[in-house]
Amino acid sequence: SKVPPSGNKHDYMSIAPYFWPDPSRSNGLPYMRQDGKVNPESKNEEISDRVRFGRTIDRIETLALAYYFTREKKYAEHTAKLIKVWFLNPETQMNPNLNFAQAIAGRNDGRGEGVLDARRMGLVIDSANLIGNSSDFTEADKKALMQWMTTYYDWLMKSPNGKAERAATNNHGTWFDVQAVHLALGLGKKEEAKKILEAVRTKRIPAQIEPDGKQPQELARTASFSYSCMNLDAFFTLANLGDHAGVDLWRKNNKDSRSLRKALDFLVPYLDQPPAKWPYKQIKDIDESSMLPILRLAALAYDAPEYEAIIKKFDEAPKEQFQVLYKK
Repeated sequence: SKVPPSGNKHDYMSIAPYFWPDPSRSNGLPYMRQDGKVNPESKNEEISDRVRFGRTIDRIETLALAYYFTREKKYAEHTAKLIKVWFLNPETQMNPNLNFAQAIAGRNDGRGEGVLDARRMGLVIDSANLIGNSSDFTEADKKALMQWMTTYYDWLMKSPNGKAERAATNNHGTWFDVQAVHLALGLGKKEEAKKILEAVRTKRIPAQIEPDGKQPQELARTASFSYSCMNLDAFFTLANLGDHAGVDLWRKNNKDSRSLRKALDFLVPYLDQPPAKWPYKQIKDIDESSMLPILRLAALAYDAPEYEAIIKKFDEAPKEQFQVLYKK
């Protein structure tokens, strides 16, 4: 119901999750950061698009996969409907920018960190391809979606918010790379994707992963295990995308053994263990299921059954979506 600062209801807007009213000021402004403590305002769908957007991407991907595996028309039909409503229909479409994402009340109308809200944008192109042989998503629809994504990709790479996020030296920068590479590959910009991936190999990994596998920027957070997993998820996603671009991020590629596998092996001993065993700050419950897709990718990439053995310890593993995405 709230309109973005532009006055255009088609512009995406969201609220920074870890910022709260200043209790020492009558109007609460400017909001103050409390790392790891989520302000419920950021999940209020009346004033923020983030939850709704994430839910829509989830549904688009799940329905497209359901169509791919079953060929039941109803799944393609609803996938197409969601894509058209969010991205294509003039009455309801989102404008291709994140100018007003993760705003901080009293400080700004949007910021680079808001780019993280769309970290899975590339899945929309993948999903459109999965239903591509269905009559529910025509060539004209596909062309319109690709034009929208091209405009958004240009915004991502050239806008102040996009550039700020790309320069981030923590999980925000890694997830920027995921988004940019995924979109570049989906849009047929393979050389651009390769360039970003090479920078991940030569700059991003050495800057963020220590020789012993620690991720210092993430360990400094109040939910250090969660953020270490989140950043590693981004790195493993990049390595998986790299397989489609001819860039190998799986293997050690620097002088002092910094690698994705080292980062994974640093975390593995703390899985399925009491939270108190983790020697860094962690103010919320650990969602160990977030590590399951990473472990499957590691088992496949490194031909390492010990990672697969860890997956079997978790009751929720059989119903997880990664079981169909990354088959043994």
